[in-house]
Amino acid sequence: MASFRGLSCSIALCSLIVSFFFVPLASAQLSPTFYNTSCPNALSIIRTAVRAAVARDRRMGASLLRLHFHDCFVQANHKRTIRINQRRINGRCVAGSQGCDASLLLDDTSTFTGEKTANPNNNSLRGFEVIDAIKSKLESACKQVVSCADIVAVAARDSVVASNRRLQVLLICYGENISQLGGPTWTVELGRRDSTTASLSSANTDIPGPTADLRTLISSFSGKGLSASDMAALSGNSPSQPFLTPPYIQFWSSIRSSKLHVIIPAGAHTIGQARCFLFRARIYNDTNIDPSFASSLWSNCSSSGGDNELSPLDSTTPTVFDNDYYANLVRERGLLHSDQQLFMNGGGSVESQVGSYATNSAKFFSDFASAMVKMASISPLTGSSGEIKINCRKIN
Repeated sequence: MASFRGLSCSIALCSLIVSFFFVPLASAQLSPTFYNTSCPNALSIIRTAVRAAVARDRRMGASLLRLHFHDCFVQANHKRTIRINQRRINGRCVAGSQGCDASLLLDDTSTFTGEKTANPNNNSLRGFEVIDAIKSKLESACKQVVSCADIVAVAARDSVVASNRRLQVLLICYGENISQLGGPTWTVELGRRDSTTASLSSANTDIPGPTADLRTLISSFSGKGLSASDMAALSGNSPSQPFLTPPYIQFWSSIRSSKLHVIIPAGAHTIGQARCFLFRARIYNDTNIDPSFASSLWSNCSSSGGDNELSPLDSTTPTVFDNDYYANLVRERGLLHSDQQLFMNGGGSVESQVGSYATNSAKFFSDFASAMVKMASISPLTGSSGEIKINCRKIN
C-alpha cells in the first residue's frame, strides 16, 4: 500500500515529524459555509444527485454512508505522532495524512496501490459511480473547487436525511417524489482537501469487522478519538455488502485500546445488508439469538454454500433509517455477531444506551448526528495540504 495519505511537500520536508491532534485542530479549519462564495450551488447539486441515486436503488443510501465511514477510519489514529515516509507519486513528494481525505476513491495503477482492494472493501463497497457523477456536475458548475472528500461527507449526510420517514412525508406534501432512507440531519463542516496517496495495509487493519466483540469495538473506535457512546450510535455504519474475505480478527489485533464512544456507528446498521458468510456462524452457533429469528434466515443462508446471499441488517425496516435496529438488539435479533455484542443482557453503559435508543428515536438521531460530525472531522487535509481533484479516481 502506499505509505501515508495526502499532504504534498517539498523533498526537504519529506523527513519531518508531524503530529496530528484530531478534531480540535481539524475543525478549526473547516466551515459549513466554505463554498458559499466559491461554489454556492455545491450542496444542492450533491443533494439532488443523492436523492436521485437512492430513488433508483434503495441500497445506495447505505452504500454512500459506508463509503464515508471506510474513508475516515483508515490511518486515522487519535492524537498520535507519525513519521512522514518519503514517497514520490508522479514525480512529487507526498507525505501522509489520515482520516477523511477521499483516499478510498483512488483507483490502482501500475505504480500505485489504493484501498479499494483491501479486504473490507474489495467487491464490497459501492457507490463510486454516484460520487463520480456528482464530481462531474460540480466540475461543470465550478471547476476544481469542491473536493472529493467533501462530496463523500455531504453525500453520506444527504443519504441519511433522505431516509427519514417524517421528512419523506413533508417532502411529498411539497410535491417531492422521495422514497429514501429516513434519518437525521446534521451540519457538515466543509473545506477538506483530497489525498494524493492511500494505504492498503491500513485499510486491512483499521476497519472493524463483523465478528468483533464489544471490547474490540470500543478499542477500535477509541483509536479514532470516538467514545463508546459514539460507537453505539454509529455502530451500524451500513455494511450494505460487507467484507468478502474473513480475516476479521486480524483487523482488530493492531488497534490499541483507549476510550471511545462505540455506540454511534452501530446506528448506521439500521440500513443495508450483509452477506451470508458474515452471519452464518451467528445464526447456527450463537446462543444469544432469538431462535425464530435464526431459523427464519436458514433458507437464505444454509450451513454451507450461498455465501453471497444477502439479508438485511435491520429485518424490521431494512431501507428506512430509524431506531428499529436497536429494538431488534434488545430482542436478540441482531444479524451480525458484532451487532449483538452491544446488547448482551449484562448491563453496562453501552447496553443502557442501546436500550435508550430502542425506545427513543429522537435521542438516537441526535447522538448519531453528533457522532457523525465528530467522525467527519477526523484529521482532514486543509489549507494547502493535498489537492482538489478533478477526477476522484486519480491524482491530478
